[in-house]
Order: sequence, then structure tokens, then C-alpha cells
Amino acid sequence: MLVFIDESGDPGLKLADGASKFFTIALIAFEENDDALACDKRIGLLRTELDLPEGFEFHFKENSDRVREAFFRAVLPYNFFYYGIVINKAALYSEGFKYKESFYKYASNLLFENAKEKLSKPIVVIDESGRKLFKYQLATYLKKKINTKDKVCIKKVKMQDSKSNNLLQLADMVAGAVNRSLNKKKKDAKAFRDIIGAREIYVQVWPR
Repeated sequence: MLVFIDESGDPGLKLADGASKFFTIALIAFEENDDALACDKRIGLLRTELDLPEGFEFHFKENSDRVREAFFRAVLPYNFFYYGIVINKAALYSEGFKYKESFYKYASNLLFENAKEKLSKPIVVIDESGRKLFKYQLATYLKKKINTKDKVCIKKVKMQDSKSNNLLQLADMVAGAVNRSLNKKKKDAKAFRDIIGAREIYVQVWPR
């Protein structure tokens, strides 16, 4: 099993200064490596179909609606599922959330707790951008929190560059679609999330 993790939004709490209202992390899981490889190849082929450069990065925030829709329709037939955790920052109350690393660890733990019933000794791949030391600390933290004597929910955690990993880009795109779906100001807010609705297992908004 392969799992890919990426996020949308930021962990900052100063909403009045431009921080995002929601912070979303998506967990994309492939039960079979062959399914992951097939989806990876399909994403690579999509660049050619859309006349995009070979090194083009699918990144929800920066891509056009045309590219977003083409991407989700291209990956939909492949056998993966996803979970999401959305942190509603306006409803947070604990002082501990002011620390970005604590905030990220807590959100990641919620995500894996929700998904662990479906996880079976996966290799987890996380985008290595940002503070690498923290990402390695996060890996250790999650393995200690999620794994039990009876079940290994995280076998190994690897750091890779999303620019060269199509399936991390898939995680980014899904996180972005989920984040956008909560934006009540946009009439088509749920359009992209709806396209891949068949792949969604559970998305939790916390706190309510």
C-alpha cells in the first residue's frame, strides 16, 4: 500500500492578516502498487494532452479551472481512495494551535486516526518542502501515535519533492478541491470535489 500526503491552505491563525480560513490535509491511498503506477503514468500523459511542459506541476492553487477539471477526470478511473481533515481555524480555542508545528502534528494525527482502519502497512510519502527536520519529527510522531501492537498503520515514511512526484501532486489537487468546496463565496465551490466524489471515504471538518 502507498499513501501520499499534501495540504492546502496555511497553518497561520491571523485570519485578518490574510491567513486562510481553512487548513486541509489530504491522504491519498493506493492499495496496490500497480494502481499507483498506472495513475502516475496517466498524470504524466495528461501533460502532453494539455500541451503542458514536461516538468509542469499540477498545483491546485496555481492551475486554471480547465487544467483542474481535466486532471480530476483523468485520475477518476484509477483505484485509489482519500481521506481529508479540514481545520476550521476560526473555531480554534487552544493556545497550542498558535505554534505551527503543533498545529500541523495535531491535524495530521486526526487525519491518520480517521484513516487507520483502511491502512495496512503503507509506505507514506510526504512532500519534503518546508522544514525537513520537522517533517522527520512528524514521521516519528505519527508512527508512535498511530501504530499499535496489533496493527501497523504506518510502515515507513519517505520524503520526496512534489515537483517530481505525480502522486504527491494528486494529493495537492485533492486537498485543494476539498478546501475550495468550503468556500461559500464561490458558486461552483464543490465542482471539482464532486468530480472525484466516488474516491472520497471521509472528510472531517474540525472543530464544527
